[in-house]
Amino acid sequence: MKQLTPREIVSELDKYIISQNDAKRSVAIALRNRWRRQQVPEDLRDEIFPKNIILIGPTGVGKTEIARRLARLANSPFLKIEASKFTEVGYVGRDVESMIRDLTELSVSMVRSEEQEAVKTKAKGIAEERMLDILLPPKREPETPKDTEGEEKTLELVTKDATEQSTTRDKIRKMLREGKLDNRYVDLEVAERSMPVVEIFSGAGLEEMDINLKDMFGGMFPKRTKKRKVKVPEALEILAQEEALRLVDMDKVVKMAIAKVEESGIIFLDEIDKITGRDGTHGPDVSREGVQRDLLPIVEGSTVTTKYGMVKTDHILFIASGAFHTSKPSDLVPELQGRFPIRVELKSLGKEDFVRILTEPQNALIVQYKALLKTEGIDLVFKEDSIAAIAEIATEVNERTENIGARRLHTVIERLLDEILFDAPDLREQQIIIDAKHVYEKLEDIKDDEDLSRYIL
Repeated sequence: MKQLTPREIVSELDKYIISQNDAKRSVAIALRNRWRRQQVPEDLRDEIFPKNIILIGPTGVGKTEIARRLARLANSPFLKIEASKFTEVGYVGRDVESMIRDLTELSVSMVRSEEQEAVKTKAKGIAEERMLDILLPPKREPETPKDTEGEEKTLELVTKDATEQSTTRDKIRKMLREGKLDNRYVDLEVAERSMPVVEIFSGAGLEEMDINLKDMFGGMFPKRTKKRKVKVPEALEILAQEEALRLVDMDKVVKMAIAKVEESGIIFLDEIDKITGRDGTHGPDVSREGVQRDLLPIVEGSTVTTKYGMVKTDHILFIASGAFHTSKPSDLVPELQGRFPIRVELKSLGKEDFVRILTEPQNALIVQYKALLKTEGIDLVFKEDSIAAIAEIATEVNERTENIGARRLHTVIERLLDEILFDAPDLREQQIIIDAKHVYEKLEDIKDDEDLSRYIL
């Protein structure tokens, strides 16, 4: 994070997201500010709060992708959640604090994986020793009678058998490392992961209860194991995972995970426009404003209880997004508006943007479909005029029906390649060329029939 300047962050985002430069600049500055905050004196550090962002724009223009890629760049715990899933306390549904619990769970999982990776080599060594114990069980020493009082104790020298055992073990170790035992089966005892099924019916939702059933019942039921017959490589993998879990200090993991959430967590609140109050409605507005008021303390900074301990939300970065077709950001409660000081409007995508989306990003759709068909031995070639034709049809359908942005490209290409994708296993290795003529022949009838295009494209 220290090495990435805002310009470099934007450059990284450009590899996956076309256009929307204003939004990229805003999130790049927000990410860099996190590093800057870590460099200021400690007494001032706690006073610097993240500048939360609202991304305003129609669906399919890259709002979610910007936040997701940003989290990957920062290696931060990232949670995407729809604001419309929440309800005011007292209504049936999820409460807003559940997103902090989910983010903490994700962070613990991230840190645990990192710690397991760090002890991977050591875990493999221990797993190898356990595997050798299975393949060559240690020789049992004959029980010697207990010394009675007054009798002299005799010292026994190490016999030749112990040396032979050691030599045989080294031979088996060599065979194991060379892969000569890969086809051999071994009986392995593994812990059963099944937990007792307990159903709880609660109007307030399970999050309100904050109960970890596994922790509650873990000590009540004895750990059950079952024998599995597996090949040696798979057994080594299972044993290595078990040892890695044993080597990881979970107290340290939890401490690091909570710090990661508090200092670098990112929450992407999608569809925030769905919880704005609507003018002209009659009767209660199903707790929309109540959700905003519940959200307010989380965004401005509070302490949430999780099963791992208390988590402070003061320095979590919140990125909200919404289309705001029937409402506007000023419809949010004033206190919440103040907690999202940066607002960026993302523009709708046109034909030129679609052409770039199809070809420029590292994970471009054309690249994806070429790679998929390459697995069947088919070389799929898109001519330049075919890409322009796909972009043109997607733009027209968006204008005539519902504008779903770049997501329309998925439906158009899937329809275009439908026959090729179905017949690919039966086709011999060959090159298939897609040109503009083929695109129009395949999609013209559907595109021109507005009723049909609504259902198919």
